[in-house]
Amino acid sequence: MISLQNVTLRRGAKVLLDAASVAIHPGEKVGLVGRNGAGKSTLFALLNGSLHEDGGDFSIPAGWRIAQVEQHLPETAASAADFVLAGDSCLSVLREQLSKAEQTGDGLAIAHAHADLADAGAHDAHARAEALILGLGFTPEQLSQPVDSFSGGWRMRLQLARALMAPSDLLLLDEPTNHLDLDALVWLEGWLTRYPGTLIVISHDRDFLDAVTRITLLIENGRLTRYGGNYSAFEELRAAQLTQQQAAYARQQDKIAHLQKFIDRFKAKATKARQAQSRVKALERMEKIAPVLADAEFQFEFRPPTGLPDPMLAIQDGRFGYRLQGGGDKTILSGVECVVRAGQRIGILGANGQGKSTFVKTVARTLTLLQGRLTEGKGLSIGYFAQQELDVLHPGSTPLEHMVRLARAVGLADSEAAREQQLRNFLGMFHFPGDMAGQPVGQFSGGEKARLVLAMIVWQRPNLLLLDEPTNHLDLATRQALAVALNEFEGSLMLVSHDRALLRSVCDEFWLVAQGRVTPFDGDLQDYQRYLIEQSRRSREALLQTAAAATDSKSALNPAEQRRQHAQRRQQLAERTRPLRRALEQAERRMQQLGDERTALERHLSAPLQPADIAQTGRRLKTLGDELAALEDEWLRLSGEIETLEHEAARDKCA
Repeated sequence: MISLQNVTLRRGAKVLLDAASVAIHPGEKVGLVGRNGAGKSTLFALLNGSLHEDGGDFSIPAGWRIAQVEQHLPETAASAADFVLAGDSCLSVLREQLSKAEQTGDGLAIAHAHADLADAGAHDAHARAEALILGLGFTPEQLSQPVDSFSGGWRMRLQLARALMAPSDLLLLDEPTNHLDLDALVWLEGWLTRYPGTLIVISHDRDFLDAVTRITLLIENGRLTRYGGNYSAFEELRAAQLTQQQAAYARQQDKIAHLQKFIDRFKAKATKARQAQSRVKALERMEKIAPVLADAEFQFEFRPPTGLPDPMLAIQDGRFGYRLQGGGDKTILSGVECVVRAGQRIGILGANGQGKSTFVKTVARTLTLLQGRLTEGKGLSIGYFAQQELDVLHPGSTPLEHMVRLARAVGLADSEAAREQQLRNFLGMFHFPGDMAGQPVGQFSGGEKARLVLAMIVWQRPNLLLLDEPTNHLDLATRQALAVALNEFEGSLMLVSHDRALLRSVCDEFWLVAQGRVTPFDGDLQDYQRYLIEQSRRSREALLQTAAAATDSKSALNPAEQRRQHAQRRQQLAERTRPLRRALEQAERRMQQLGDERTALERHLSAPLQPADIAQTGRRLKTLGDELAALEDEWLRLSGEIETLEHEAARDKCA
């Protein structure tokens, strides 16, 4: 197991771990949480061996293989599949050994090399690499494209796939969800759930932590505290712990005050001197309980808009895309018909590359509508959060300069609100106090840039918010503050995000961007996950058909033999998936039964009832909800296993 005993860890003069102790057992899936700057990434550096402890004892099992996502963008002309395949360094070494043995004609070494390659999984390594790439949102056509041809976000996905490809006993993931959409995120959760090794992950996505981890490790004030359970369970335990600590502190303070009062009253009296002295010693021996010192939470709110036009905007026969440098247009979406009404709260769903950002950028006036009509309501004021904060920030400018420039752009440079002191006060509300308001934005962290963009949006008092992945780089506390502020916002909202907790808490409806269209999505996020699995199933079926056609065209076998082999493969796949499909059907039937019962109970509650009947019905509804949630998780797990088996069958057919 991984063991830290009284470990001290420093970065420069700053002590990040001070006599910290914790144990992590093989196979555990751990969420590492703590405020930005608490030392999470530094602890990763200790675990991967790039940093050594300054005191205490740290140990990790000898021979453990450690995998971690490289943070630099890869620069290589190798294909995506070959780049990810190279993540399995063991296979690369064994292939080199085989090549050398073949060059020397050493038959025994050749035999050993082939045996070692078989043991290392060489027979299906290419298929596994491709499965990882496809699971993270790439298309089959992109498997052979050079890594250099992809944008930064997609190259970081390839780095993640490369880390997952590497055989490992310990997997360290630092914010793996930042460059993923919901489709890839759901796939990654399923993969990590099945990962057999020890996993330690840093993430600010609470739904992701809840789905993947079963242990939560808090790093705070130089200490490591282990909690059993996922992030939601940790929050409940932590809240109870803090409440108990504050109560114990208050009781101890009362006791100290009582002892001190006795000492002060009787220390000068000869008859009471001995008793007073005993109380002095009692005070000295008392182990002091620390008060709960809550860190200042980041909070903000959107000021009421000056007006709420209804509708906010309307799009008729819209064609979305961008102009090509050499002339002509690149169409991403077409035939778009939609209306945004006052007070609507819309979540935009869809895979990366389908056109979500193109749609939002066009509504935000950053891109030009290629065709059709976009009609804005009178008095429409848009607040736009770009997916990449630097799209709207100047690295060499300070927060104050950004605010002054913004005031000039909206024609309020001479207003009272645009005076320097007023702008400084406003920036202070977003944790840009004093000198920080005069520092270049290029020196800021991703979270600080995101806060500045939010400040600029809030200052404009928009009535329509367009937020494209606003939670990238935000910690959990800031995400919660954003959710609270959005729920109190009086205008309309269009939100693109892979943070399901944020989508669930602030959106009332969803639009789906897919296959060149924008359409209303009838369902919630759970329904969307089922939709993704169904789409994946259809893609696999198409892949199977393509593989079958390719096999038929290449095979020299007679038609009867081809049919026999195809039937044999189908039978083998059916035998492997039959128990999973049976369990899936049972889960679906039970979910339907529970759903019908819940509907009946909710209808029952609408009638006048006695208090005892209401309480009993409420308890039953909670039980049904818990069982439904567990069944939905099981349904997703079974579907993922079936997907994996079908994908393997498709790859075997192609081989």
